[in-house]
Amino acid sequence: MEDTKKDLQDFLDAMQDVRPIASDDKVVLHQPATETLAQRLKREALEHINIHSTNPLSTESVEPVAPYDYLEFKKAGVQEGVYKKLRLGKYLIDDVLNMQRMSVEQARKALFETIMHAHQRGLRTLLIQHGLGLNSKPIPALIKSYVNQWLRQLPVVLAYHTAQKQHGGMTATYVLLQKNQQQKQINRERHQKPK
Repeated sequence: MEDTKKDLQDFLDAMQDVRPIASDDKVVLHQPATETLAQRLKREALEHINIHSTNPLSTESVEPVAPYDYLEFKKAGVQEGVYKKLRLGKYLIDDVLNMQRMSVEQARKALFETIMHAHQRGLRTLLIQHGLGLNSKPIPALIKSYVNQWLRQLPVVLAYHTAQKQHGGMTATYVLLQKNQQQKQINRERHQKPK
């Protein structure tokens, strides 16, 4: 018993100048000194999508197209061979958006979100199913007319063309998207000449 009291007193004497460590409630995360190329490209792509995430597509007015009109568009710089392959439905379709039976506002939102998400994911060819719109009001082919207008307003759209019969013909449109930043970097690295 006497030894226990002496040990306790020795302990208390040794600990008398010890103070508790102050808690600052902070978690320190150590960031890598340099980000990898893949991390930088992913960050830049996400920043680009976030900066441009406001839907620019307008519903104020539309230039009407007839239900059986071909939709076709190609930006300057798109090679004829690439456009021909798109027109003939020779590209693998990466994603499909069915806009039939949607209101104009639903179609506007769905088209914008689908294209931006597809571009972010690195998809290149989409099929937009807009229907003929024979009985749409106030004009025939209302959604098809808006699709024709909206696709031209999106910078990531390089070209589009009415689909082949096996993919819906006049009721659908192929859309070719530009490569995202990550795909462009991979392409540059692949075609870089060795030193």
